[in-house]
Amino acid sequence: MNLEVRQTKDGSTTLFVPELNEHYHSVHGALQESLHVFIKMGLEATLHRLPTVRVLEVGFGTGLNALLTLQHSRLTGATVRYDTLEKYPLAPEVVQQLQFEKFILNPELLDFFLPLHAAPWEQPVAVSPQFTLRKLETDLEAFAPAPEHYDLIYFDAFAPEKQPHLWTDAIFQKMYDCLAPGGTLVTYCAKGSFKRSLKAAGFAVEALPGPPGKREMTRGVKEALPNK
Repeated sequence: MNLEVRQTKDGSTTLFVPELNEHYHSVHGALQESLHVFIKMGLEATLHRLPTVRVLEVGFGTGLNALLTLQHSRLTGATVRYDTLEKYPLAPEVVQQLQFEKFILNPELLDFFLPLHAAPWEQPVAVSPQFTLRKLETDLEAFAPAPEHYDLIYFDAFAPEKQPHLWTDAIFQKMYDCLAPGGTLVTYCAKGSFKRSLKAAGFAVEALPGPPGKREMTRGVKEALPNK
């Protein structure tokens, strides 16, 4: 797959896929988008109720979401078990071209960027005492998660109009089923058809303020059953 490194408006980098005419992150700010959608609205909200969080990321991509989750884990002491799916891993030379050192302000965090990409696939790796990474080289359609295994899903696939097969009712039923009661799915997407798919699967759907350049984002919650 042909990829081009592009700078976004907050100074952070992303990748552009010419054949899809699509970017990996928001052109208004890759770093700001990841921090707002996945860390603030996803991870921080989940850590309010759980000291240990089992995360599923749909789309490892540049590794930015994983890196920021690792940072939050180190800052708070929270334990994170992080599974991430990626059918098309980046080549080492592309990872180098992303130049995260130019916009990641925490120098210690940069020590983990290349190891995240270099970590072996299909097996858990203790990146830090609180953060375990498991990268799975597969696509979402083939992925068969255990029921109620995850507490939080970062749904960071390409947009519905670019990869419609990843935004179907069947996919979101799979996402709902693999979340524990009280679990959450967060994504940058706010399309009406997507929200209807979430609701059809059983999610309670929230429209939340979006990151820079986007009015809304979406959070779906698998509501816990009331105590009997």
